[in-house]
Amino acid sequence: MVTGNQNKAPRSPPAKRRGTAVDVSLDKRGKIGAGRTTGRQPLVEANHKKDVSGTSDMEGAKASENAGVVFGKEEVEALLNEVLKLKKLDAKGNMQLMADYSKRLKLGLKWSFQEQEKLQTELESSRKKCVDTETEMERKVLDLNSFLLNLKNENAALDEKLAKESSEKLDALNLHRLEKEARVVAERFQASLSEDLENIRNEKLAADKQVISLSETYKRLQEYNTSLQQYNSKLQTDLSAVNESLTKVEKEKLTVVENLSTLRGHYNSLHEQLISSRASLDEAVNQKKSLEDEVKCLREELQKVREDRDRQIVQVQGLTADILRRKEVTEKSIIDLENLAAKSQALQERCSSQAEQICVLHHQLATANDKLKMTDLSVIESKSKHEEYEKTISELRSNLADMEQQLINGEKLRKKLHNTILELKGNIRVFCRVRPSLPDDGVASEVIVSYPTATESLGRGIDLIQSGQKYPFTFDKVFNHEASQEDVFLEISQLVQSALDGYKVCIFAYGQTGSGKTYTMMGKPDRRGLIPRSLEQIFQTSQALTAQGWKYKLQASMLEIYNETIRDLLLPKSSNMMDVVRNESGVAGRQYAIKHDSDGNTHVSDLTLVDVCSVREISSLLEQASQSRSVGKTQMNEQSSRSHFVFTLRIFGVNESTEQQVQGVLNLIDLAGSERLSRSGATGDRLKETQSINKSLSALADVIFALAKKEDHVPFRNSKLTYLLQPCLGGDSKTLMFVNISPESSSSGESLCSLRFAARVNACEIGIPRRQTAMRPLDSRLSYG
Repeated sequence: MVTGNQNKAPRSPPAKRRGTAVDVSLDKRGKIGAGRTTGRQPLVEANHKKDVSGTSDMEGAKASENAGVVFGKEEVEALLNEVLKLKKLDAKGNMQLMADYSKRLKLGLKWSFQEQEKLQTELESSRKKCVDTETEMERKVLDLNSFLLNLKNENAALDEKLAKESSEKLDALNLHRLEKEARVVAERFQASLSEDLENIRNEKLAADKQVISLSETYKRLQEYNTSLQQYNSKLQTDLSAVNESLTKVEKEKLTVVENLSTLRGHYNSLHEQLISSRASLDEAVNQKKSLEDEVKCLREELQKVREDRDRQIVQVQGLTADILRRKEVTEKSIIDLENLAAKSQALQERCSSQAEQICVLHHQLATANDKLKMTDLSVIESKSKHEEYEKTISELRSNLADMEQQLINGEKLRKKLHNTILELKGNIRVFCRVRPSLPDDGVASEVIVSYPTATESLGRGIDLIQSGQKYPFTFDKVFNHEASQEDVFLEISQLVQSALDGYKVCIFAYGQTGSGKTYTMMGKPDRRGLIPRSLEQIFQTSQALTAQGWKYKLQASMLEIYNETIRDLLLPKSSNMMDVVRNESGVAGRQYAIKHDSDGNTHVSDLTLVDVCSVREISSLLEQASQSRSVGKTQMNEQSSRSHFVFTLRIFGVNESTEQQVQGVLNLIDLAGSERLSRSGATGDRLKETQSINKSLSALADVIFALAKKEDHVPFRNSKLTYLLQPCLGGDSKTLMFVNISPESSSSGESLCSLRFAARVNACEIGIPRRQTAMRPLDSRLSYG
C-alpha cells in the first residue's frame, strides 16, 4: 500500500552519525549532512504544516519586524553572505530561522528590483536630454546655413558693383590716355588709377577665393548635418563620435570667424581705397581750376593783343605777314582752348557721378559694418551656447558612465541573487504537466486527476485517483491541462538565463508515450515549445548585453540515442541509415564515443557542431533534425518518438571591458516515451525499439534511486543515456525534469509510475552548481555539458 507521504525528501541521518557539529553553513551544501535538508526546506514545510502551525504567532512578529528594515547594497550583500546557525534537536527554532531568513531575502530582492527600475528611469531621462540637445544643434546648423547664404548674396552684389566700377575706371583710363600728351599730371593720375584698379582686381580674386572657401565650409556643414542624423540613431554605441563632431563644429566655427575677420579687413581696405579715390578726385578738381586759370590768362592776353592791334593799326599794316601768322597761331590756340573747356566739362560731370558713387559706397559700407557687428554678437552668443552645450554633454557623459557602472553592479547582484534563489529551490527541480484531453481520447468515464486548493499546495500539488484510491504528490510546480506554452516557459526562463551566466543547465521531459513530451519541448508552429522559446530568449538577451560589452559565440549540436546507438541528426539521414545497416551487418560504422574530462564536461567525438547567429538558423537545424529523427506508429500514438532526442547549445561569452569570460551549456532533452508492451502492441523492429527504450529508462531510474539513497556507486555506465547525462544528474549542473502525464483513465497505471519516479527525482540532491568563468583566453572548443 502506498501512503500519502511517499514523495517526501529523505530524512537526514541522526546526529550521532553527523558528529557533534551544531552550526551548519548553507554555503557548504556539497557535503552530505543536515545542509542538504535545509536546501529542501520549502518542501519539508509543505509536508509538515501541522508541526509548524504552533509557531505562527512568532512568525507574524518576525514579519512585522522585518517589514521595517531598510535595505541597501551593503545590507543585501551581508544578507547573502549571512551564515545561519541551526540548533541541534530544535526543529521548530531552525524552521523559524529559515522562515525569517527567507522573508529578509525577499525584502532584499524587492529592494534590488526597485533599484534596477530607478536606474532604468534615470537612463531614459538621460536619453531624452541627449535627443533634445541633438535637436538644438540641428537648429543651430540651420541658422548657420541661412547666415552663409546671406553672405553669399552680399558677396555677389559686391562683385557686381566691383565690375561696374572696373568698367568706369577703364573709361577713365582711356580719357587719360588721350590727354597723355597734354598733361603730365593726367598721366600720373591715370597711373594711380591703373594701380588702384590692379589692387581691386587682386582683392576681387581674394574675395572669390573666400567665396569658394565659404562654399566648401557650407558643404562641410551639410556633411556634418548628415553625421548628426547618424549620430542620433547611434547615441549609445558611438559616444566617441560626439567628441569628434563637436571638435569639427568648433573648427568650422573658427573658420567662419576667421572668414568674418578677413571680410572685415577687406571692407577696411575698400574704405581706404575710397579715401584714396576721393583724394585723387580732389587733385583732378585742382587741376581743372589751374586749367581754367590758364584759360583766363590766355583770354586776357588775347584781349591785350586786340587792344594793341587797335592802337597799333598803323604798325599792323606794316607787319601784315606777322599778323597773319600770329592770327593763325591764335586760331589754333582758341581751338585748343575750346577742346580743353569741353574736356574740363566732361571731367566735372564725371567727378559729380563719382561723388554720388562714393556716397552710395559709404552707405553700403556702413550697412556692412552694422551686419558685421550683428554677426560678431551672434558668434559670441553661439560661442556661449556652445560652451553651455559642452558642459551639458560632459555632465550627461559622466551621468551615463555612472549609470552604466550602476547597471553593471546591478547585473552582478542580479546574477548572485538569481543563483541563490535557484539553490534554495533545489538543484534538481521537478515540474509536472497534465496534457489536455484530445479528440481521439473519447469521453472520459471518470476524472483521475485533481488539484488541491489548499494554500500550501496550491499550484504545487496533484492528486491521482486509481481504483478509487487517491495518491497525492507535491512538486515544485504543477501545470494543469489549461496551462499554455507561454505559462510553462515563464517558469523556466530564469533557468535558461543561467546558461548565459556561465552555468550548465539541463531540462528534459519524461513520461509515457502520448503524454505530450514532444509538444512541451518542441510545440507546434502556432504554439511553440520550450526549445524554440529558450533559444529566442538566449539570442535576445545576448544582443541586449552587447551594450555592456558582452560578445557571445553559440554552437549547436543535435543527436539521438536510438537502440543504444548515437546518431548525429545534423548529418544527412542517408548517412545515419548506412551506419545502422553497417552495425546490424557486423561492419563497423561511424562510432561516437562519450568522454568526460576532469572539469566535469562531456564531449562526443565526431559530433557535428554548427555556429549559429540567429533564431532562423536554429529553426532550420531543428527542422532538419525532426526530419531525421526516428519516429514510428504504435497503438498508443500515431507518431511516437522511438529515440531520445538531445539538443545542446554551447555558449561562450567575452566581456571586452572587464575581460571576463563565461562558458555555459544548455541541454534540452526529449526522452522517448515509456510504455508497456501489452498496450503498445509492438512487434518486430518496434518491439526491439520498445525494449531498448524501456531498458535505458530503467537505467535512468536506477541512477535516480542510487542518488536518492546516496550510494557510493551510481550506475551511470549502464546506458548511453545516463552516461551522457552524468554531468547533469550527478555533477554541478542545474537540472529540471518535466514529468508529463495523460488524463486518460486507461493510462492511470503509467501515470502513477511516472509520478512516483518524479517524486524520487525531486528527492535527489546533487552538487552545488558551479559557474564556469575565467579572466584569460579559453580553449576554442566548448564543452558538451
